[in-house]
Amino acid sequence: MSKYANFLGLGIAGNFALHLDQAGEAEDFKDIITEDEAAPKGMFPFYLPNSNPFAKEILSTYPLSSDTIKLPSKDVNVQAEPEVALICNFEYENDKLSKIIPTHFGAYNDCSIRVIGAKKISDKKNWGENSKGISDTLFKIDKFKDGGIMDKFSISSFLVRDGEIHAYGEDVELNGYSYFYDKLISWILKQINTQKDFGPLEELSKYILACGNPSQAIVSIGATRYTEYGESTFLNAGDEVVIIVYNHDISSLDEVISSIKNSSFDNSKMSVLSQKVI
Repeated sequence: MSKYANFLGLGIAGNFALHLDQAGEAEDFKDIITEDEAAPKGMFPFYLPNSNPFAKEILSTYPLSSDTIKLPSKDVNVQAEPEVALICNFEYENDKLSKIIPTHFGAYNDCSIRVIGAKKISDKKNWGENSKGISDTLFKIDKFKDGGIMDKFSISSFLVRDGEIHAYGEDVELNGYSYFYDKLISWILKQINTQKDFGPLEELSKYILACGNPSQAIVSIGATRYTEYGESTFLNAGDEVVIIVYNHDISSLDEVISSIKNSSFDNSKMSVLSQKVI
């Protein structure tokens, strides 16, 4: 799955209350000052199209898969991170990002290594091919505002292990994100243009310019909270991670779980990302 090979890949840290604490990453951001308490902590690159002289070489390795997560060769803990991804058009003026237009959304797995003392967020985010996930089914955004299609959607996630289905992330509505819609887009635009190399963060504008100012991007907007099971359970080979963004106006959580049991998904109602762990 290389359809996004020319897309910029960016993620947001700390856009859902308490997730960073659950992931053991709150300490990493202790020196990051935000405009308000609910604001995300920053952004990170997970994929930079073309080689980039300013960034780690691994970030130019295409990491996305719609069906597989390949664990790192080294013995480290890895967690799935259930998220929503936005497909966006980027526009520039004088080599500076000037406009962000979200066009589609769907289920995303910001799968992450859990290590203490990593210098940058991106050190935990891309360890090679099949280290991230995005659903083959995305929904078109009519308007990225209140009253638009995304008001009707929720995200839920599960880990299937030894034939048993476990809730991995909480079932939450998309508008439960701390920053969403216009507030989120304004924040992303400012953050990309102003974020400096400081603490766990990197200077994104320099990376983007070196990539030739990509006109399209995948932006993962932050991991939701884990269940108690998800917070304490790391991935093993043989597991299956299932992340579902579904229309809660026409589908219930029970129906979502039944669809996993039956391996039968209605793509008109839900964006499904199902990844085998190898």
